This record gives sequence, C-alpha cells and structure tokens, in this order.
Amino acid sequence: MTSRVSRFSPFADRVSAALAAGAVFFVAWGLVHTWFWAHGQIVDWPTYLDYGRSMRDGLVPYRDFAVEYPPGALPVFVLPTWLHGDYATSFAWLMALCGVLLVAVVASLRPAAAFYVALGPLLVGSLILSRFDLWPTLLATASLALFVRGRHLSGWALLGAAVAAKLWPLVLVPLALVWSIRRGRPFAPLAGAAVVLAVTLPFVVVSPGGLWDSISGQASRPLQVESLGAAILTTFSHPVVGTSHGSQNILGQHTLASAFSVLQLLALAALWIAFARGPATSDRLLRYAAACTCAFIVFGKVLSPQYLVWLLPLVPLVRGRRGLAATGLLTLALILTQVWFPQRYFDYVLELRNAGVVLARDLVLVALFAVLAWPVRLARSG
Repeated sequence: MTSRVSRFSPFADRVSAALAAGAVFFVAWGLVHTWFWAHGQIVDWPTYLDYGRSMRDGLVPYRDFAVEYPPGALPVFVLPTWLHGDYATSFAWLMALCGVLLVAVVASLRPAAAFYVALGPLLVGSLILSRFDLWPTLLATASLALFVRGRHLSGWALLGAAVAAKLWPLVLVPLALVWSIRRGRPFAPLAGAAVVLAVTLPFVVVSPGGLWDSISGQASRPLQVESLGAAILTTFSHPVVGTSHGSQNILGQHTLASAFSVLQLLALAALWIAFARGPATSDRLLRYAAACTCAFIVFGKVLSPQYLVWLLPLVPLVRGRRGLAATGLLTLALILTQVWFPQRYFDYVLELRNAGVVLARDLVLVALFAVLAWPVRLARSG
C-alpha cells in the first residue's frame, strides 16, 4: 500500500498543481481585461479576422491572399470565425484555452513553475489577448515535456507542429536531435518532418511563390524599433523610423541589421555545440531550450513584445539559483515592456520617448541570456 501511495503521490501533486494554477490563470486572464490594461490596446486580431474570413469564403491562403505567418497558424485564425460571439472575444477565449493547457504542461514538469506561468497574463499585459503566440508556445513546450518523458515520436510531431505554426521553435531542433540520437532514436525526427510536410505541402503545391514570399518577407525585415540594435540607436542618436513589414522599423541600417543576424546565428550555434558536448540530461535540455529561445529573441532584428510569451513557460523550468535569477530577470523584462507597450508605444516610435527604458529591457534580456548560457554552474542544479 505504501509503495502504491508513493507511486501515485507525484502524479496527484502535479494534477493538484495544474488545477490550482489553472484557476490562478483564469483570475489573471480576467484581471488583464481591467484597470490600465484595458486602455490603449494595440491588437492584432483584425488581421487574423481578415485571414479567417477569407478562408471561410473559400479563398486559398498564400495564393489568393497574402499571409504573414506559416500554415500551422491558420487553424487559430479561422476557428474563431465559426464560434459564437464577436471574433475578438472568441479568439481571446481560444488563447485562454491554450494558456491553461500550457499551465498544465508546465505543471507536469515542475509544479511550482506552473504558478509563474499562471500569472503570465498580468506579466505580459493586454497583448496576450490578441496575439496567437500562446499557440506555438504551447506546442513547443509540450514537445519538450514529451522528450523529457522519453516519448520521442510524439515529441517530434508536436515540435514539427510548432515550427509549422511559427518558425522560432526551429532553434530547438538541434537540441532535440542530440536528445533523440543519444537515446537511440535517430529516426524519430522523421515524425516532425512528416508533420511539417503535411502542413506545408498543400500550399507549396498550390502557391509555392506565395508561401516563399511569406517566409522570405520575415527574413528580410529591417531593424524593428524595439530590437536591441534599434534601441541602441534610438537611445544615443535620432534614427529615421518608418513602417514596413507590418511593424515600425529603423530605416537605412542594413549593415547593423546584418551584424545582429550574424550575432544571433553565432550565439545559437555556440549553444547547440555546448549542449551536444555535454550530458543530455532533462535539466540541461530545458535550460538550453530557454537559452536558445532567448538568444533568438534578444539578438534578432525583430523584438516584438509578444516574443516574451515564448520565454514564459521555459525560464521557470530552469532549476536552482540559476533558475531563480533567470526568472527574476524575465519578470523585470516583462514589467519594463509594459512601461511603454501598448499605451506609450507611439510616443516611443514618433518621439523616441522612453528609448532608455526600451534599451534597459533589451539589456535585461542580454543578462537573462548570459545567466542561462553561462557554462559555470551558477547553482547546485544549474
């Protein structure tokens, strides 16, 4: 009887944590509709609504109308058009579902971390209501949870779905390759490739040019105003800001933008090599997943506020004092972001107000990257 109790106690603890944290999440989700979060919102759902309505009218994405995102994002754009109520509310509830599922996934790995994720709506702010980033974040985090539990085929399938929904989970692929190969599952990645192929092939067939334009358009973006490179310029000079690629960007800084792209690739390559050279433990997998995601965000040409949603479940999964320091830095970065976004965003864009705050947020993310990536053990279980 004792062994049976001890066997099921961890499972019961995780279920209890998931339920309690899920309740906290819904309270936080409700609060973010009120107070200062309810004012001055900048929303993306009208773009999603256009995509969803076009698909319901029988138009083919990438062929009949341009789409900014990969094909795996399309289901969350069209599904709210079939739900009752207005699109904004239906979409928000769909993201709430993704959020509470994300809390449950994190609780299955580390119950204490689930409560941090549950506070995510308050930490991220109102943008969490109208961005679809919880969808690929859920898929990517669930894939890591499956890898940790030794379920390679399903882990790769979900990782493939995450890549098909938004390209950033590609940074996790080299880590997952090492993980599966070390455990004698070298062919498991084929499951991820099959999912990506199944999602994208129909659009490759009907409109290869349209799909390529969507991907190449993202790769060719200039320095977005909130990126590290742009924040340095806006703090110490007066660059020209213009609108293109669906965002506000620094014009005429192609060399600096290219330099940050190279820095981003070098940082990621260093992390991939470091992970491959060390033991493939679950703690290292989760830490390097957070570090790779942070490197992609902070050294990239674009740093939209919703990108921090990607880090929300990954950073608190890092254990030890290193994890505590990293979670504190992420919290500071999230709070600093809300100083200017969304209510003072155009004050920054048009008049460069709060440029120092934007730079401070980006430097906090650099510090977060350093804490996650630094090879010296910063904690007993770092």
